[in-house]
Amino acid sequence: MELDWTTFTLEILNFLVLVWVLKRLLYKPILKVIAERKAEIQKTLTDAESLRKEAQALRDQYENRQVEWTRAKETARNQMVEEVNAEKVRLLAELQTSLEQDRAKARVLEQRRLTDLTRQAEDAAIAQAGQFAARLLTRLASTELEAKLVEVMLEDLRLIPDERRQAIRIACVKCEVPAIVTSAYPLSQSQRQSLLEALQSLLDRSVSCEWREDQDLVAGIRLSFGPWMLGANLQDELKAFSETARSVSATHAS
Repeated sequence: MELDWTTFTLEILNFLVLVWVLKRLLYKPILKVIAERKAEIQKTLTDAESLRKEAQALRDQYENRQVEWTRAKETARNQMVEEVNAEKVRLLAELQTSLEQDRAKARVLEQRRLTDLTRQAEDAAIAQAGQFAARLLTRLASTELEAKLVEVMLEDLRLIPDERRQAIRIACVKCEVPAIVTSAYPLSQSQRQSLLEALQSLLDRSVSCEWREDQDLVAGIRLSFGPWMLGANLQDELKAFSETARSVSATHAS
């Protein structure tokens, strides 16, 4: 077969024209579409990667917040436990203090009650002792006992110290009233004379006496001159005994 260069040339020209037409009318739009599609895919991939990163960031943030929340919750729980324990310790301490105070008050009240009972028992014993002594001495009261008490009075007058004698004289220097001598039983003339002489010796001057009788003295005498008084009788002794016993009882109770 013989090669026809003209046909070959025309075929080449046709091919070139076809290539130009395809490139011009078809290839470039296809490339443009492919490029646009590729750009869209790349944008989609970029957006997806961005969304993935945001999701990862949100996930990390959530996990961090979860850890922080768990840590905060644990811290709050520990703090609450510590506060509850501290409050429990405080309430127990207050309760213990209150119980101690109540026990102390109860002990004080019990001690006071026992002291009052003891004091009442002592007062009752003192009253009974006084009543017993009064009944006994009342039964023993007689003119003989009174004579003994008169001798005791005379002895007491003689044994008064000089300093007290001087004080009595100064206290009675302006006293113009007679001395009052009270006895449970009538005094004999010799007893009256002895008492008058002892009183004048004590005051170092002349004194008159007023003689009285009082059965409440039980036995003995009571001598008073102005502000000064001396007793040697069972009534005053029983009274002094009761007052001394009450004073001792009150001192022990305090």
